[in-house]
Amino acid sequence: MTITIWILITLLVASGAVIAIMRDWRFSLIAVLVNYIAQGLFIAQQQFVVPDLVIAGRQFSSLVFIKLITGIGVAIILGITALTFSREYGLEDLDEFSLAELRRAARVAQRASSQENRKVGDYIVPIWSTVLVGLASFFLPRVLPLAVEMYPDQVGLARAIDFMWYWQVFIGLISLVLATDILKIGLGLLLCLSGLDLLYTTLANRINILALGTLSLVTLLLALAIAYLSGLLYGRFKTLNLSETERLK
Repeated sequence: MTITIWILITLLVASGAVIAIMRDWRFSLIAVLVNYIAQGLFIAQQQFVVPDLVIAGRQFSSLVFIKLITGIGVAIILGITALTFSREYGLEDLDEFSLAELRRAARVAQRASSQENRKVGDYIVPIWSTVLVGLASFFLPRVLPLAVEMYPDQVGLARAIDFMWYWQVFIGLISLVLATDILKIGLGLLLCLSGLDLLYTTLANRINILALGTLSLVTLLLALAIAYLSGLLYGRFKTLNLSETERLK
């Protein structure tokens, strides 16, 4: 494998790990954008789809730009959602119920600041889960190889493909299991869908551009659904944190 493939695999792994481990939505959104870009560049570099565009003397497939636009669109949709439901409001614009919610949030923040030492422990499970996902993604291609049949003369590339899609799906599932807010659940679903998209793109005998375009459309619709559900949850509980909603019921 070339150095470029190693760099793209590293970006894919690092971005997935950030989504699974970090709780700050800013890091997660940057990571999901990097993830889509790395996947698009990998497809462009290997030319799994017949190029139909020529830019600066190099041939590209329009599929690459579809994936890049999809990644940017997902990041923008979720970014606007997170900004909308994390902004501060002026006290003069709030009614007594909203002020009560603010006081409750202040008490929660005070308790959180007194339990700062517990935050380190909160990362232990995500970190070890990510390590286990990495090991599973490394060894499963040797036990259940799918890409070797498609690329029998390029074993290194075949294992890289299997590792990447296994990683995307498993790290997405881990993100779902460990999610504490609805945005993290959405990111987990998007990673799983991205892994299946990569599997189809790299292993399909006859790639249907329409099918791949439909997958990108489904990805954007999923991001919009996450934004809509976030709005409903925030409108009801004034928080996106799922544990907080349980206490407010």
